[in-house]
Amino acid sequence: MISCSPFLNELCCSRQRSMSALRKLVFSVALLFCVSSVLAQMSESPLESIRSALRAKDFDKAVELSRAALRDSPNDTQLWTLEGIALASKGDSKGALAAFTQALKFSPDNMAALEGAAQIEYQAGNRAAVPLLERLLRLNPENQVAHAMLAVLEYRQGNCAGAASHFEKAGELINSERDALHAYATCLVRGKKIEQAQQVFVRAVALNPEDPHERRVLASLQLMLHRPKDALDTLEPVIETRDPSADTLSLASTAYEDAGDTPKAVSALRQAILLDPRNVSLYLDFANIAFAHESFQVGIDVISEGLTLQPQAPQLYLARGVLYVQLAQYDKAEEDFETAQQLDPNESLGTAAQGLAALQANDLDHALAKVQSKLARKPNDPLLLYLQADVLAQKGAEPGTPEFQMAMRSARKAVLLQPSMAAARGVLAKLYMETGQYQQAADQCRKALESDPKDQTALYRLIQALRKTGNTAELPDLLKRLASLREQETKAERERYRYKLVEEDPVAKQPAEP
Repeated sequence: MISCSPFLNELCCSRQRSMSALRKLVFSVALLFCVSSVLAQMSESPLESIRSALRAKDFDKAVELSRAALRDSPNDTQLWTLEGIALASKGDSKGALAAFTQALKFSPDNMAALEGAAQIEYQAGNRAAVPLLERLLRLNPENQVAHAMLAVLEYRQGNCAGAASHFEKAGELINSERDALHAYATCLVRGKKIEQAQQVFVRAVALNPEDPHERRVLASLQLMLHRPKDALDTLEPVIETRDPSADTLSLASTAYEDAGDTPKAVSALRQAILLDPRNVSLYLDFANIAFAHESFQVGIDVISEGLTLQPQAPQLYLARGVLYVQLAQYDKAEEDFETAQQLDPNESLGTAAQGLAALQANDLDHALAKVQSKLARKPNDPLLLYLQADVLAQKGAEPGTPEFQMAMRSARKAVLLQPSMAAARGVLAKLYMETGQYQQAADQCRKALESDPKDQTALYRLIQALRKTGNTAELPDLLKRLASLREQETKAERERYRYKLVEEDPVAKQPAEP
C-alpha cells in the first residue's frame, strides 16, 4: 500500500466516514494518488501558491487561485486538475468532476485527473467510473486501487467473473478489508472455485476470529470441499462456547457425520432442535441421518415431534413418508405424501410449474391474461398452451366449466405439438384425475416419466391413478422410487444451502449497495 502523509490522510477523512470499509480504503488511496502526483510536479508560481493553499487546507483560496490562473492558461491540465482536487476537498463532487473532465479533454492520459474523476464516479456508484478505471489500468496495469474499484463495480453489477479477476489483482490492498474479502469469496463460489474461496475466507476469519457467522461460512466452504475435520476445527471455538447457536450446531452435526462420528452428529443435532424446536430444516437433517443409518423408526419419531409444532410443513410429511417406505408401511407413506401434496401442490413433489413462477408472481389472473395475449399472436406455441392449462388448473377450474374445457384442450394440444414436454403431460394427467379418467392419467404420467424420470409429481400422480384403478401391484416399487428421488433431492437441497449461506452473507452483500 502507498504510504500517506498525516496531512493528506486528514484531507479526506471526513468523506471516508460515510462509506463502507472497502470504499473508504479505495477512496482515500485514490485521493492520495491524485494530490501527490500533481503536487510533485509543481515547482513555481502560481502552482506553488495553490500548493500552499492546499497544504493549509484553505480550499476556497486554492479554488480562487486555480481559477485566476486558468483565465490566463485555460488549457492547462495541471491547473484544471488542481481545481478538481480543491473542489473535491470541499465536498463539491459535481464541480470537481467537471474540472477533472476538462483536464482530461486536454490530456486524456493525465493520471491524476483520471484518478480524481474515477474516484468521484466510483463514490457515486456510477458505471461511468469503469472506462476511466480501465484507461488507468492500460496506463498502469499494476494499479491495485483501480483493480479494487473495478472489482466492486463489477460485483455490484453481478459480473462475478470480472470482479474476481480484479479482486485477485488488487492483491494486498484488500487483505485488511473484510467486505472485499467476502465479496471476493462470494464470486469465487459462484464460479465454482471453492478451493480459492476457502483460502480467501480464511483471511476474512482471521480479521474477526470471534464472529460465529464468519466461522460458519468458512466451515460451509470446507464441507463443500469434503474436509469435515477442517470444518470442525473452524467451528470448535464457537461450539465450545456456553451458548452455541442452533445454526452452528446444525453445521457441526453435518461435519461430525461427514467425518464418521455419528453419535456426536446426533448429539449436536438434538441440542440444536432443543434450541430451535420450530426449525424444520433441523428435523430434515435428523431424517437424513436416520435414513443413512437405517434408523427409520427413530427418524419417524423425531419427525413426528416436529409435526406437533409445525403441522403445516409439507417437507416434514415428505421426509416421514420416505422413512415409512423403508419400513414397507406404504399406506402411511401414501398418506404423508398426499398431505404434503395438499399443503404444497405446486412445489412439494417436483417440477410441474416449469416457467410459471416467472409469469405469475402469485397473481394467476395477471398470468393468465399475459399468456392469453401471447397466444393470440402464437396460437400453436406448446409452452404457452401448457402455461394456459396450468394457470387454469391452479385457479381451480371445475370439471364441466368452460375454463376446465379450455384447460383440457390446451394441455392436449401442447402434448400433441411437443410430446416430450413432461410438464404439459403432468397437467393433462391432473385434469384427467379430476374427471375420473384414471387410466388416461396413468398413461400421461408414464409418458411424462419417459421424458423426465425424476419428475416426482408425475410419479406421485401415477401412484394415485393406479390406486384408483385398483392396479396396486406396482405401488411398492413406485413408492420406493419416489422415496429415492426425495432423498436425492434432499441431499441436493443441503448442498444448495451451503452455497446460499455464502452467497447470502450480509457482509458480502454490502459492497453491492448503491
